[in-house]
Amino acid sequence: MSGTPKNYIKVRDDKRPIEFVTDENGFKLSEGQETSWVSGDTFTQKELRSRIEPWLTSLFQSEHLSLLAGSGLTHAVHYLAAGKGAAGMGALTLSNHHTAITQAAEKAADAAGREKGNLEDQLRVANELLRGLEIMQDSKADALRSELEGGMKTFAHSILQSESGIATAEEAKREQAFNTLVTFLMSFASRTGVRDRLNIFTTNYDRLIEAGAELAGLHLLDRFLGNLMPIFRSSRLDLDMHYNPPGIRGEPRYLEGVARYTKLHGSVDWVQTGKDIRRIGLPFGAEKVTPYIQAPGLDGVTANKLMIYPNAAKDRETADYPYVELFRDLAAAVCRPNSTLVTYGYSFGDEHINRVIRDMLTIPSTHLVVISYDDPLGRIMKTYEDMGRPSQISLLIGPALADLAILTESYLPKAAIDKTTFRMSELLKQRWGTSQTEDKKPPESVTLSAGGLPE
Repeated sequence: MSGTPKNYIKVRDDKRPIEFVTDENGFKLSEGQETSWVSGDTFTQKELRSRIEPWLTSLFQSEHLSLLAGSGLTHAVHYLAAGKGAAGMGALTLSNHHTAITQAAEKAADAAGREKGNLEDQLRVANELLRGLEIMQDSKADALRSELEGGMKTFAHSILQSESGIATAEEAKREQAFNTLVTFLMSFASRTGVRDRLNIFTTNYDRLIEAGAELAGLHLLDRFLGNLMPIFRSSRLDLDMHYNPPGIRGEPRYLEGVARYTKLHGSVDWVQTGKDIRRIGLPFGAEKVTPYIQAPGLDGVTANKLMIYPNAAKDRETADYPYVELFRDLAAAVCRPNSTLVTYGYSFGDEHINRVIRDMLTIPSTHLVVISYDDPLGRIMKTYEDMGRPSQISLLIGPALADLAILTESYLPKAAIDKTTFRMSELLKQRWGTSQTEDKKPPESVTLSAGGLPE
């Protein structure tokens, strides 16, 4: 049993996370675990679904709903399409100051709770060192700048390689992967017109969510305006999409299938041109970035100007443009009453994001749902303990719960606009209520799912 992956569930009235493993009969509680909703120590997926799906459906109809997607989403979709995880990021190899940069990166990673420094940590430290050398007018600045440009090209290539792995996968598997992604996104985006728009945040640099939204017909509203080469605007107006129903005058209605979208760490297709940030027309899964930045209006743009800014342990980049705007959007979206934040594939390794989440939980009516395939470093569980608000946090951790295919098929609310569903629910309740009055007992063979549909 020691090699069996562990799963953790905490939803509804669970006082603490319940640990369980998969066995031949379905699922089995780990030794020393007990809960009121399991008779004995074994249970099935049907029991899990009846406990999870209604709870998530209720939370997804909160007044404000936000989704935070981490690298786990890219790995999950890549695995469905190509049968393996997405491309990793190798270490940065530098001939100048390599030892000092590596040691500083490892120290920063340790402070953030990661095992060792990665390419992002190295790039961040190297950028800080480059700025210091430029201030000192040190002759080594040019050599380090040149090496950093090569490192950024490698970084961008690894991101595009992951996109390409999905785009060039076998057709049937690729289609299945994208269908799963579309179902995942629409489970969140299918909100009634009286609810606030879904907010999607991601720490990923790839364009997987954008690709899924295109296939789903989901309109993404972000800070970029324009068509040929959209420009990032700080003057964020609450732009939205409405329509006028035929024959009805007066207040327009929300258009369905619209979400607000924010890439917290930047994107592989963002470039800095002078004082502006622009989004270039980089195809999904392109082999290289270079050909697409060799265009009029992008004179002098190199790979070092790509806005795929490394994450920080000291919030350095969140104080710089455009990241201050993006993190302001995150705080404004989640830190308000009756708000639910769902994280998928996010390992809680970015302290500046964790701080916003901690602030959100100080509002009693907010709720955090953590969905993750695993927790290899124990960082999620440690964060859960440190936040100290168990009644406001739900956990779905482990392959039995967070595998993307299983999650979308069994546990997430079905992607549907709810008016018809709710009408059906009320009709069935009325009929059952009459039946209960006549028969003096409820029907035993029919139960309602969270959306109001009979199971």
